[in-house]
Amino acid sequence: MSAPSREPRVALVHDWLTGMRGGEKCLEVLCEIFPGADVYTLVHRRGSVSPTIEAHRIHESWLARLPGGRAAYRALVPLYPRAVEGFDLSAYDLVVSSSHCAAKGVLTRADTFHLCYCYTPVRYFWDLYPEYFGPGRSGPLARLAAPLVAHRFRLWDRISADRVDFFVAISRHVADRIAKHYRRPARVVYPPVDTRTFTPGPSRDAAGERPYLVVSALVPYKGVDLSIRVANRMGLPLRIVGTGPDEARLRRVAGPTVRFDGWLPADGLRDAYRGARALIQAHEEDFGIAPLEAMACGTPVIALRRGGGGEVVAPGTGVLFEEATEESLEAAIRGFDPGDYETTTLRDRALEFDREVFRERLRDLILEAHEAFRLRHDDPAALRRLERDPLSEPANVLF
Repeated sequence: MSAPSREPRVALVHDWLTGMRGGEKCLEVLCEIFPGADVYTLVHRRGSVSPTIEAHRIHESWLARLPGGRAAYRALVPLYPRAVEGFDLSAYDLVVSSSHCAAKGVLTRADTFHLCYCYTPVRYFWDLYPEYFGPGRSGPLARLAAPLVAHRFRLWDRISADRVDFFVAISRHVADRIAKHYRRPARVVYPPVDTRTFTPGPSRDAAGERPYLVVSALVPYKGVDLSIRVANRMGLPLRIVGTGPDEARLRRVAGPTVRFDGWLPADGLRDAYRGARALIQAHEEDFGIAPLEAMACGTPVIALRRGGGGEVVAPGTGVLFEEATEESLEAAIRGFDPGDYETTTLRDRALEFDREVFRERLRDLILEAHEAFRLRHDDPAALRRLERDPLSEPANVLF
């Protein structure tokens, strides 16, 4: 008979803490699930994340002590593997990495259970490499160094995936990528939507006067330029919310009907959703929180079918288009009628991904998988049974 279980000592590992984006919102829930956990991260800019995260004991890597390390951490990618492997996690029984880059590569004891909540295998070194380092996408020095850096990082990324005992993906799309790049199965738990903050506003009459909306980090793979080009062609009012390294280039191609609003706080973003004719997501997203935030506010969505868009946009919540081309997006916009959508249907869809549902599902899966790992000598196949649910089966997707 197994010895009585005790509360596990828990560490949470996140790539970096420099702002509250989708990954940090998931980490925030993990911090609520494990209020006594320590947090490990490559760099931490104090005050850049929520009080819930900041309340935890946060350990930075030695990258933060390098001159300019916190400001220029993105340029230090070749050092990420050594920095992540430098964390001493020997005191912990349970490690949960929240990873889209390097966090999943931490070293743990043989009897420590490591579960990775994976947002994606690192985009810029795997399938989106051309989007970041192709002609016109980066400077000559970056393009010169990128092949060697990417090759070395991919080797480490693949090897370090074997250190993870259990993968949880944010979507079926990401689970497929984990299977391809890491040769590992993954359960799926969709990320949370803050339906308390994002709520419908007044009546959506006079929708024709409302702009279309893009909410996105302004980075190459997000496809914001496609939405801009179509707005230019059609003379559509387009509002862009977000910041990022691609902003200067996007401003150069934007026509007079395109407006850049930068980063907005939650209440400003909610008002942007409420005031939009529709949200446009014109790129292949790993999951896509913005469409669900828009639906929570009663706003329909026009999204590319590939990736997370095809999983999120259900009948009665928006239009899906097939190809990331100007012609396909333009046809979707021309066929879109905001009068076809009911606020209650849109919001009900968003509520399926509510933050409290996410917390309960992810907590239960972590604890179940940890218990199966802890009893691995009594039932060696228990953890594998949890992994083996076919990705096509609804039981593997935890709403």
